[in-house]
Amino acid sequence: MEAIEAVPVRLSRNRNYNILWTSLLLSELNTALVAVAFPLFVLATTGSALQLSLVATVLAATAMVANVPAGVAADRWNRKAVMLVCQAARVLAMTSLAVTLLLGGASFPHLLAVAAVEGLAGAVFAPAEDAALPQVVPADQLSKAIARNTSRPYLANLVGPALAGLTFGVHPVLPFALTAVLLAGSCVTLLFLVLPPRTPSSEETETGFGRDVGHGFRWVFGHRVIRSTLVWLVFNQLFFSALVIIVLFVSGEQDVAPGETGLMMAFFGAGGILGAVFASRLVDRLPGSVIVIGFSFVGAGLTALMALVPAGLPLGLVLAATAFFVPLAVTTVMTYQMVVTPDDLRGRLSGIVGLCAEGAGALGPLAGGLLLILLGGAGRTALLVCAVSLGVVALGSLASPALRRFPSVREVPEDDAGQQ
Repeated sequence: MEAIEAVPVRLSRNRNYNILWTSLLLSELNTALVAVAFPLFVLATTGSALQLSLVATVLAATAMVANVPAGVAADRWNRKAVMLVCQAARVLAMTSLAVTLLLGGASFPHLLAVAAVEGLAGAVFAPAEDAALPQVVPADQLSKAIARNTSRPYLANLVGPALAGLTFGVHPVLPFALTAVLLAGSCVTLLFLVLPPRTPSSEETETGFGRDVGHGFRWVFGHRVIRSTLVWLVFNQLFFSALVIIVLFVSGEQDVAPGETGLMMAFFGAGGILGAVFASRLVDRLPGSVIVIGFSFVGAGLTALMALVPAGLPLGLVLAATAFFVPLAVTTVMTYQMVVTPDDLRGRLSGIVGLCAEGAGALGPLAGGLLLILLGGAGRTALLVCAVSLGVVALGSLASPALRRFPSVREVPEDDAGQQ
């Protein structure tokens, strides 16, 4: 099998990195499309709130359940093969739905089955892609690669929902046909990926699947710094997910026009993309501890500002400023995690991180809704509560010895895997 070039090339000319980036961008565009196309289909055909919630629940629940086993699969088996199988399964599922819709025979159970395949296969794909990244990118370019990767979800969420709405308006089959085409493109792109050969460790060949899961949890939570970053991630994700729901509620409370609300959320995506552009430069210049701890302090301050500015475009600008700092923090934390984690554990690391992040992301909107109910619909007050909560997270991060001494990207030791 072809080996990676001995002399590192520029990231923009790294063939295998560009293949991975493009493949996952197409995959994430599909995810953003599906998130809107499924609800549109249910509302157009049945108008049932119960069916709408069931589809969303199946998508989220299957993805969460699959995260950790997906990490084991990425560590035990050929990562390119895992990614190809996942994308092929998603292509078949979406194609079946598009064809049955075209023939007028689509049913709600069929839609749920496709949602389950989408959730499961998408969750299995992600750890394999994450674990493959350090195999195709030299260590000194890893932070830049991760920073560029953080732009993909923002790009997908800027383009995907609009495509779903436009294509569904032309014909209900089109968004699902488009998702099948995007996933097929991702699959074809992956065919050209070349990963260096991996030698399975004795653990991979001699232990069972369940023991691999347990070993992954023990290693991740036994590593003092990674354990601290996971706690930091969960609380930040929880409160920022709640924040988005509260911001949308405030916009409705202030009678902001739907078009302006959409533009406001587009600012959030644009801020994230701009942040990804600058993240690779900033992580080389700022201490890692300043980035990680400062992120929650900055988030708390900007959230407090949201409680004061008018709803609509001014609030959107503050959201954009908040999103700008997300890629910087994510790049800093992910680079450390990837460098210090042994190759045969990187899939499980990604699966466990995904489980924590998605769990917090699912609870966040619920927490935001409950907070609004408890405060009698006082959206501005709820924003202040979020700001105070993020301030508490920031103080907790400051009190953590592991986060106070969090290394800068250039200081991350590659032999730190045994740190406890």
